[in-house]
Amino acid sequence: MSETEQKPGFARRTMLQGAGGLIAAAALPNAVNAAPATAPAAAKGADVTGRLARYMVQARARELPPQVLIECKHRILDTLGAMISGARLKPGQMALQFVQSQGGVQEASVVASPFRTTAVNAALANAMCAHADETDDFEPVTKAHPGCSVVPSALAMGEKLGRSGPEMIRAVALGYDLCCRLLVALGPDLVRGTHRSAEGTSSTFGAVGAAASMARLDEMGMRFAISYAAQQVSGLWSWVRDEEHVEKAFDFAGMGARNGVTAASMVMAGFSGVPDVLEGEHNLLIALSTQPKPEEMVADLGKRFYVTETAIKTFSVGYPIQAPLDAFLTLRRQNNLTPDNVQHVQVRLPPDGAGIVNNNAMPDVNVQHLIAVALQKGAVSFDDSHSRPLMQDRVLLDLRKRVELVADKALQTQEAPRAGFVEVTMKDGKKVSHLTKYPPGTKESPLNTEGVNAKVRDLMGPVLGKDKTEALIKQINTLEMLDDVRKLRPLLTA
Repeated sequence: MSETEQKPGFARRTMLQGAGGLIAAAALPNAVNAAPATAPAAAKGADVTGRLARYMVQARARELPPQVLIECKHRILDTLGAMISGARLKPGQMALQFVQSQGGVQEASVVASPFRTTAVNAALANAMCAHADETDDFEPVTKAHPGCSVVPSALAMGEKLGRSGPEMIRAVALGYDLCCRLLVALGPDLVRGTHRSAEGTSSTFGAVGAAASMARLDEMGMRFAISYAAQQVSGLWSWVRDEEHVEKAFDFAGMGARNGVTAASMVMAGFSGVPDVLEGEHNLLIALSTQPKPEEMVADLGKRFYVTETAIKTFSVGYPIQAPLDAFLTLRRQNNLTPDNVQHVQVRLPPDGAGIVNNNAMPDVNVQHLIAVALQKGAVSFDDSHSRPLMQDRVLLDLRKRVELVADKALQTQEAPRAGFVEVTMKDGKKVSHLTKYPPGTKESPLNTEGVNAKVRDLMGPVLGKDKTEALIKQINTLEMLDDVRKLRPLLTA
């Protein structure tokens, strides 16, 4: 339920309906019947859902620290760039065609398209566009991809309800927190150990954080939204076998955005739910992890902002390739490397990343192919990394034979989980090497505003045209001044 549309006694009235209502109400926690605006601090491990819900209510009105505000705008712009460029790739095109066929109330826009649809369907389509390739951001420790589900959800609900730019910024920051904190609480490796996708599991929570914030839900509404999100949390690790990036776009982004906006919209419509899904019997955390850490859901809320910790990709390629590609291009510039003077290239990656990018069928997730492209061209463009015909180029196929990938456990560190080491042996016997611990765009080596602008300019320009691209970049750079996100609509449509 939203603060602007509260129904007195709603939670109690709903739960007391029927002859069994009194019994049911008696069995529910006191938090259902009384949700004070300021509750005493809970004991460690107690009422995690309530503490999180209360923060979610407070966060939408709380000023963000100046640097967090800037970093949040960077992620919003970066994700919009991924959405707009992705609208012209197969996963995005299929998503747009699908939601257009569904019709529905015209609540929110679909990027790079002339039509609007329901907020739920717009979130689904825009999110799939955002992860139609490997352009969106990621969090190196949990491997979550927050932006591709969080930003489309905030945008869809913002359009539906006419919310402001500052509200969208805060909603996105909150969504990033919920997305990453869920995986920290579960343990990313424990999630993957049960054949589940950490990315697919976290995306729903990120989306519901953003959507519920834009919906202006009260504390009980936040509790219910968390519960509806928990019921929809899904994601199997089988996405690694998707060779066209279509289901992967749904698993990483579309599914979560759809789920989060659905959860918030249902609660706005008066749906009640379980108020404490993060604790007690059969709760979400013990259902998904053998060693959950519930306190991680609320630790340092309002002090630590995960939106500042994700990596903005400088290359439109899978995240395990960011570091080795940077390392190789550094060596190429420093040593004038060419196909004529390079005999062998050894790429060393952490084992988990190496397993994903080793001769992958998708060009943007194939490290051997992309190193070969970089060797031949001296750069890897968006078009290069998405061209399947280029993978069959005879010259590049020959160069790929010179690239060796090694899974190196020594690189599997908490400090730099996505490092890459490259050693090049030249035809004269000389060896040169470079280790990139933190590729450009990570929190240790962040991009400034102009760097982000330059990246998205290349992504959006071919779709929107120069004038709209520049206007959209300017508007997002000053998003805190926007009174209604619906004013973004003319800039998002091709």
